[in-house]
Amino acid sequence: MANQNEGCSCGHNHEEEHGGHGGCCGHHGEHGHGEHGHGEHGHGGCCGHHGHGGCHHAKDQIGVFKVGPLETNCYIYVSGNECMIIDAGASGAEIATQLLNLELKYIVATHGHADHVGGVKALKLAVPGAQYLINEADNELAQRAHNSNEIYDDAPEPDGFLHEGDVLSVGTAQFKIMETPGHTPGGIVLVGEGTATGAVFVGDTLFQGSAGRTDLPGGNFETLKASLNRIKTELDPTSIILSGHGNQTSLEAEIATNPFLQD
Repeated sequence: MANQNEGCSCGHNHEEEHGGHGGCCGHHGEHGHGEHGHGEHGHGGCCGHHGHGGCHHAKDQIGVFKVGPLETNCYIYVSGNECMIIDAGASGAEIATQLLNLELKYIVATHGHADHVGGVKALKLAVPGAQYLINEADNELAQRAHNSNEIYDDAPEPDGFLHEGDVLSVGTAQFKIMETPGHTPGGIVLVGEGTATGAVFVGDTLFQGSAGRTDLPGGNFETLKASLNRIKTELDPTSIILSGHGNQTSLEAEIATNPFLQD
């Protein structure tokens, strides 16, 4: 994980990014993380951004908080009265206040870089019943988050580890785990099924027009290329790609234009 002076650990050009994308259930539109000056304005909840075919259930919603100095996309997936947080990179206590009456089942880290786990400790303290989950290969990295920047807390001990083929259920939605190492050894992707069909949370493996850095400790370009090829060949091209930084995109668009997905 790079420090602030070295830039983002994902290798994505954040200078072109714009402010936040609305939040879950519409109530995050007024929850810009003030310390970074980003008023969250909104793409609304789930399925608002799944016009390419995504979610099949109008009651499921996806929201996103822009957190930390690297503007990490911290996602919340809501189905019924249950929810899951993906990549709580910072502002864990503030995120907890936005859950209202929702039951937080899981706090999932797509990988162990500090800007994706630095808010897990505070969120877990606020909602102790939630299970914090990560791939075991990135656990040690996550527990050293504070070393990269003092604003991040070290991640706590996980409640369990995620592996290829595991399935997490949130309400009527399911998420199958795909191991996608390369950016880090323990990177994962969450592939939506059930009422989450069409939504794919890719962390820092894939971005709109780009892909994750591999020049940080544990990164490997050839391994990343293999992971990207799995995403390209195994997932529905109409899937909506929800990345750890920047804008959402579709897999179809990335297959057509992203240089990292070309043969």
